[in-house]
Amino acid sequence: MHFNAAKSPTRKVFAERMTARAETDKDFVVFESDLAKSTYSYIFNEKHPARYFNMGIAEIGTVASAAGMAAEGRNVVVCGYGVFITMRAIEAIRSFVCYPHLNVKFLSSHGGLTAAIDGVTHQATEDIAFMATIPQMKVLVPADSASATAALDIALDTPGPVFTRLMRDPLYELYSADETFALGGSKIVRKGLDVTIATYGDMVFQSLVAADELSKQGIEAEVIDFYSIKPWDQAALAESIKKTGALVVAENHQKRNGFGYELAVWSLQNHPVPTELIGLEDTFAESGNYQITLDKFGLSGAKIAQKTAALLNKGKGAQ
Repeated sequence: MHFNAAKSPTRKVFAERMTARAETDKDFVVFESDLAKSTYSYIFNEKHPARYFNMGIAEIGTVASAAGMAAEGRNVVVCGYGVFITMRAIEAIRSFVCYPHLNVKFLSSHGGLTAAIDGVTHQATEDIAFMATIPQMKVLVPADSASATAALDIALDTPGPVFTRLMRDPLYELYSADETFALGGSKIVRKGLDVTIATYGDMVFQSLVAADELSKQGIEAEVIDFYSIKPWDQAALAESIKKTGALVVAENHQKRNGFGYELAVWSLQNHPVPTELIGLEDTFAESGNYQITLDKFGLSGAKIAQKTAALLNKGKGAQ
């Protein structure tokens, strides 16, 4: 499948939309932990310096300060790397933001192995598990520019805390600029009858590559972009797996406690089907080329296709 190359990473697109929206939305402010060039929040600072606060390399203090301002009635966007937001500041997020249900939104860059070249210390491969586990937190993972732009608007328009996972580098564009997105929504990006591939973020593209490869083998995969991880579109999954009878979940995250666990448990309780979960197998990755790293750790389109075919062949053998 041919994809149009993206000119900007989703982290930059999110920051650009944040800056543009501030022209008409005078309420929200932005907090940063000294990573402005990496999160692109400096773009906001250049246009709206009175509404921008760089708190230094102190993520816990940044989140606590953001919570204080949100407690006074402001929307606050906190920008940073996923590993630092979701691990260094997790207590502050849980107790100061989520427990009182404050309007703090998170621009979380370098999700999963999209930060491959930066190495394990900057690869956020546990972030979905942490954020989705905390009560009252909402979680979004856009795959391209249109969905990243929409994610900023959804976050600011949704009461309470919202975490948006974004990518390090530009990848591809999938949706048109006028595509609509909603909290709790999903998109079927390829229809199929033989297996459902549920995915999100950068793995949408890998899953579409896998679907092309599977088609050559006579297997037609339905690929669903679950850009909203929490809440997620239960109706879409139900309709798809009742049609296909098999489920694969592909995510750029630890397999343990990832989105796949959520979908597998739901399927077990509501409509059991043969299931394969694809993610990091209880391991750290390593620094290297993004595509090569994905393949080494079993997350590339080719590896997704192999594991999907194996699942379906196993099911045939059991009949």
